[in-house]
Amino acid sequence: MNESVARAGRILAVANQKGGVGKTTTAVNVSAALARRGQRVLLVDIDPQGNSTTGLGIEKSAVETCMYDVLLKDATVRDALHATAVQNLTLLPATLNLAGAELELVSALSRERRLKAALEPIAADFDFIFIDCPPSLGLLTLNALTAAEALLIPIQAEYFALEGLGQLTRVIELVRAHLNPTLRIHGVVVTMFDGRTNLAKQVVDEVERHFPGLVFATRIPRNIRVSEAPSYGAPITEFDPRSAGALAYASLAEEVLARCRNGVA
Repeated sequence: MNESVARAGRILAVANQKGGVGKTTTAVNVSAALARRGQRVLLVDIDPQGNSTTGLGIEKSAVETCMYDVLLKDATVRDALHATAVQNLTLLPATLNLAGAELELVSALSRERRLKAALEPIAADFDFIFIDCPPSLGLLTLNALTAAEALLIPIQAEYFALEGLGQLTRVIELVRAHLNPTLRIHGVVVTMFDGRTNLAKQVVDEVERHFPGLVFATRIPRNIRVSEAPSYGAPITEFDPRSAGALAYASLAEEVLARCRNGVA
């Protein structure tokens, strides 16, 4: 049954400039979990590594039109859309061509707003659009933050979890001031959580102090099946839907929906 959100086209950037926090894993699996709930979802891969693309079983060498062509050539988003094996989930893929985009965008007209302009004609076709950002704060991430209505921030339950969050917060403030005044934080998700350790609990306490009222109740556990799923080109919701990781991402998807229905973000 399709439990549609209040309106179509909600755009969320999944971002954290720190690598290894489960950003792409979260983007892929929340997208898939919402698609399984009947939501029409588009996952935009704007990371030159293209891990969301391969994680959904799309062979990058076979992609003819990708995110690079949308940002820097004359391609439209519809030219680049790929169906996936997950019903209701569509992908806008990235390939290695995107690696040079940061440099090419420097001299491009409206360089920070190109993704926003590209997504506007198709936004109403989807209930959710997730943008998987690179682990950096360059022009590709700025494009995502300018196009997005809100941010979903994954934070790893590890010692260095809060490292760089001050920088991310400052970038969000700058984007609000100059590019996207309505940008807000939809929520913060703690990933790679091991509730048996005091460190993980301490990190959660610190994250909640840093982002009061914004941390999702769902914790994404360390789970080997989640790590294995990308090598099979499938989200965990399809690869092993009964695993602890799949159940956690299904729970997180429920929280994302609830916040949208309640007008929280």
